[in-house]
Amino acid sequence: MRPLLRRVGLLVAVVTTLLTFTAAPAPPARAAEAPLSQGKNVTASGTEGPFAPAAAVDGDAGTRWSSAFTDTQWIQVDLGTSAAIGRITLNWEAAYAKSFRVQVSDDAATWRTLHETTSGTGGVQNLTVSGTGRYVRMTATERATAYGYSLWEFQVYGTGGGNGGDILLSYGRPGTASSSQSDQNCWECTPARAFDRDPASRWATSSTTGWTDPAWIAVDLGATARINRIVLQWDPAHAKSFQIQVSPNGTDWTPIYSTTTGTGLKQTLTVSGTGRHVRMYGTERATAYGYSLWEFQVYGTGGAPIPAPPLPPDPANPPRLVWSDEFDGAAGARPDPAKWRADPGTGQNAELQYYTDHDNAALDGSGHLVMEARKQATPGRGCPPDPLTGSTTCQYTSARMNTGATFQFTYGRVEARVKVPKGNGLWPAFWMMGADFLSGRPWPYNGEIDIMEVLGKDVKTSYSTVHAPAYNGGGGIGAPYRLPQDADLSDDFHTWAADWTSKGIVYSLDGRTVLTLDKEQVERTRGPWIFDHPHYMILNLAVGGDWPGPTDATTPFPARMLVDYVRVYQ
Repeated sequence: MRPLLRRVGLLVAVVTTLLTFTAAPAPPARAAEAPLSQGKNVTASGTEGPFAPAAAVDGDAGTRWSSAFTDTQWIQVDLGTSAAIGRITLNWEAAYAKSFRVQVSDDAATWRTLHETTSGTGGVQNLTVSGTGRYVRMTATERATAYGYSLWEFQVYGTGGGNGGDILLSYGRPGTASSSQSDQNCWECTPARAFDRDPASRWATSSTTGWTDPAWIAVDLGATARINRIVLQWDPAHAKSFQIQVSPNGTDWTPIYSTTTGTGLKQTLTVSGTGRHVRMYGTERATAYGYSLWEFQVYGTGGAPIPAPPLPPDPANPPRLVWSDEFDGAAGARPDPAKWRADPGTGQNAELQYYTDHDNAALDGSGHLVMEARKQATPGRGCPPDPLTGSTTCQYTSARMNTGATFQFTYGRVEARVKVPKGNGLWPAFWMMGADFLSGRPWPYNGEIDIMEVLGKDVKTSYSTVHAPAYNGGGGIGAPYRLPQDADLSDDFHTWAADWTSKGIVYSLDGRTVLTLDKEQVERTRGPWIFDHPHYMILNLAVGGDWPGPTDATTPFPARMLVDYVRVYQ
């Protein structure tokens, strides 16, 4: 990382000669024009050290965004609503772009170019443009220095765009509550959990003293703010009757919203009020339990907001290949250790196999990975009783591997071309786990995205599912689907894919959409969407378990799952 550059300003004395003209009326004084981009949600292709993209839209010319040290980098701001854009100001640090373009979009997917140059000058560039859209992006394609790109300010001027308001004010701010829970059912479910923008952590009232009415949770915004919008993501323990209140001092409260028909799940409330403190005051529970919120988000202007970590960018359009394994190599070679590591599993689901250290995974010399399940006892390894022998020594070996130590990512098109095996008790899968599982966050709080699961007893049906705290196991959100004409999935290779973005996941089989999960709909109908963070990929061939059922005398061993390729596009 290069050192932070410091600039020394020069104090210049300017002597103005007053000239005598015929007097004309002085123009009326005008307030400084506020950028539509200030304080808005901003994302970038990458960041150098602490120089986050939010620093380019904070109105502070002493803070900056800095990119990675490669040519094609971008920064993008969401204006909140569509705006008519008339001017862009780029205040460059010494690391500026020689070639760049400024674009606008309605959906952050299809872009229209407002300005493009191959002779950028650096310094402060005021660009007169004309266009309409919600998202504005500067994409730099050629650096003027050996470093990356760095902007003190990225300012968008025009009309519309929410008048520069609607900033998340509550992130990381101190919270208080009437009570909180911390036990085996809800560990450290303190007020801070509702203000951390982590949809897999929550606040709950105490299980010993808090399952009563009324109950409350409040946040101190740090300074007086204008409150425009409240987002509540409820656990099933939600409020039937509650108020949103504001206060200048945390003592004297004024309601700005009230209901006796709370719906739970995700509630987005348009409100209007002013105060430093904001409180949800519940007066009637909807269940026999207390009150619990995954998220309590306050939006508006003013306050003393702490910039939230930037949200990950969506894949480029069109996406580009960023990772792949074509499994080209000599017959008998093990999986590439730079891409895959053997995964011992966690002994879940009453499965019967013992996963070996790649002893059951090898290339076939024809461009395929072979994952083989064998009837092979492993003395010293315990498993649930084998349905054929009754032995609690593992009677089967198989293969499971993941990219957790080599490749983690957020969003993209993830696809694999696979030929699944047939046979009772076999369970091939291609799926993803939230990477925080590797650092100790338990399932299902880390999130699981199942791209392909097939049960060997029914090779005409495949399943795609997501699992989260509010919906998991048999209650996961997903669907079964089949090939046209009920073709047998084990007869040939098929391509399973998941197009994963900030808006949700679209699953496909052989290019045909089979399931669409819309993030907003899931939040409104089932619970928090927890998949906007890094995940890693897993391939495995399980034997037995609660869902596929047991093997029997007809199950073919060895059974082979063949993988032609795995690819990720972003």
